[in-house]
Amino acid sequence: MKTIALVAHDEKKNTLMSWAKLHIDELKKHELIGTSNSAKLLNDVLDLDVKGFGHGPNGGDILLAAKILNNEVDGIIFLIDQQNPHGHEHDIQTLIRTAVINNIPIALNTATADYLVQELKQITQKSQIKK
Repeated sequence: MKTIALVAHDEKKNTLMSWAKLHIDELKKHELIGTSNSAKLLNDVLDLDVKGFGHGPNGGDILLAAKILNNEVDGIIFLIDQQNPHGHEHDIQTLIRTAVINNIPIALNTATADYLVQELKQITQKSQIKK
């Protein structure tokens, strides 16, 4: 089981919901975390068990970066909105930089998120074969 962070800017929350619904079976096999609003939405609408840890603009992105540094995150799906400015842009860049430096896969759009989930499926299948 891997720990996967699911996060989306407000303008991308519907996209995250649609994407998560397509991949719900695989997501349920892993520990899921996310910033508070993304976690609440996924839990309420899709009945996933996403543990929330803080609102993105109020330090949630930095908390996720700290989780990376503590080896608590195996992958991130962060659907970002590049069309609108965000007051916490520095926090977002810190999170992305922390993921890159620590070799944590980070998907910033659904195409890359699909690749990440495909890799998770392969890892899960390999671990089941070994049992």
